[in-house]
Amino acid sequence: MTHDTLPGALPSRTMYQWFEQSALRLPDQPALEVGDTVLTYAELRRLALVLAARIVRKHGGPPERVALAAARSVGAYAGYLAIQRLGAAVVPLNPDHPAQRNLDIAQRAGVTVALVGDRATGLFGALPERHRPTVLELADDERADPALLEAALQETLPPAPEDLDREAYLLFTSGSTGQPKGVPIRHRHFSPYLEHNIPRYAIGPGSRLSQVFGLTFDAHAFDLFATWGGGGTLVVPSAADLYAPVDFITARKLTHWFSVPSVIREAQRLGTLPLGRCTTLRYSMFGAESVTVQHVALWREVAPHSEIHNMYGPTEVAICCADHQVEGDRSAWDGFTGGTVPIGTMYPGMEGVLLDEDGREADEGELCVRGPQRFDGYLDPRENTGRFLGYEHGGPVTVYDGTGPLTARHWYRTGDRVRREKGLMVHCGRLDQQVKIRGHRVETGEVEAVVRRHPAVADVAVIALPTADGETELVAAYAGREVDPARFDAWLRDQIPLHMVPARLTRLEGLPLNDNGKTDRNALARILGTPEGS
Repeated sequence: MTHDTLPGALPSRTMYQWFEQSALRLPDQPALEVGDTVLTYAELRRLALVLAARIVRKHGGPPERVALAAARSVGAYAGYLAIQRLGAAVVPLNPDHPAQRNLDIAQRAGVTVALVGDRATGLFGALPERHRPTVLELADDERADPALLEAALQETLPPAPEDLDREAYLLFTSGSTGQPKGVPIRHRHFSPYLEHNIPRYAIGPGSRLSQVFGLTFDAHAFDLFATWGGGGTLVVPSAADLYAPVDFITARKLTHWFSVPSVIREAQRLGTLPLGRCTTLRYSMFGAESVTVQHVALWREVAPHSEIHNMYGPTEVAICCADHQVEGDRSAWDGFTGGTVPIGTMYPGMEGVLLDEDGREADEGELCVRGPQRFDGYLDPRENTGRFLGYEHGGPVTVYDGTGPLTARHWYRTGDRVRREKGLMVHCGRLDQQVKIRGHRVETGEVEAVVRRHPAVADVAVIALPTADGETELVAAYAGREVDPARFDAWLRDQIPLHMVPARLTRLEGLPLNDNGKTDRNALARILGTPEGS
């Protein structure tokens, strides 16, 4: 699979080349801010090179895949760059995730080296020595001694790889079988994404971008390499900062913000979202969850000078493949299905098609995508079965069955139900969120959209749970003002058919969030697993 550079686009590069070209061009510009620590491009590059040399010396040569079990520290970011400098693939591990899950991922990925922060120093100690990777510890205040640099490079480091076909990173997403699926992204998948987005969001020297996403979440790669590829400054919030994002944005004079909408809704619930103060923001990007009309209206008041973009894409297509800029007054972006704003149009070079249940092109159906950002298939090839389609416009659809080659012409099935409205794509929920209630097909996203319209509701999630008699019922949790359950039920019965009305509506102080700020539906199921909500 090849990628032809689009006319006028930036040239394709490896992740490390995106960083290094900025570092050589802008050595004295700030590249990274973590707490009170600020590193210039020259300092961050020097640190990455020394760490790369340490890896080669201790391991005995450049590795193929390296686990990175560190977060929000200078060592974590320098370690990421060191891995890229060696042409290896980063396999991020979250130090806060269960140790066994991290070990399973590392072993499935076949990592031979691990860089670990202070919260993960003992992670690999439980493994038999013969199965243990080469482990290097990263200090939170990691620093490079300039005197060691030249000797380290001359003795140890091979030339920087330029092969765009090498793996850049390997992420693991939730799988329907309960085992995470490995998603390898190569440099040739990721580079077109930067070629489009760096100029799209005018990222350059003086730009100050947030780094909200954890390294196990695919959007982290935008934060790091759109920033460094454009010559901007990556500004890293602490976990506590995310509960008061306006304070962080204003104190650090951010120009770009990228997060899930849940971060903003939680701040609103906590009363830490004052209006009109984020005057330095020029671009605000939201993704990974549906962006509602209410969210956009609120953020316009928070950041009055900022463009607002809804970004869409699965991990399998290198972060995002479509976006929509919300423009004009509310009448221009209100009234779309589900009370959300559109996900917009496909990126240049990417193709999308909506296929209905019979495999025909339609105005509503499953979004299937292909193009230079689409990955080549899962780490375990068996997981490709059923996830790709062979299809040319107007012809028959064939579901990939695992036999024969998987080619660039195959479409990846996103599992997202999308509708075309007013020439734009609108996300209508996950196909796997479709449940049957008393014989009726119900999209939980549709029920959420209706509950969200109630004036007392700030946020909502609807899930399906089994009942004692083996049936399935809908239950909902909402954040907002307390509403009498009988009155809420009556209001919903006026809005939607009876079979779509949740059997229980539970008010929570806030919906549970995972480490990336998304609604944690597994945690919600545990909370709502009994009628008492305990």
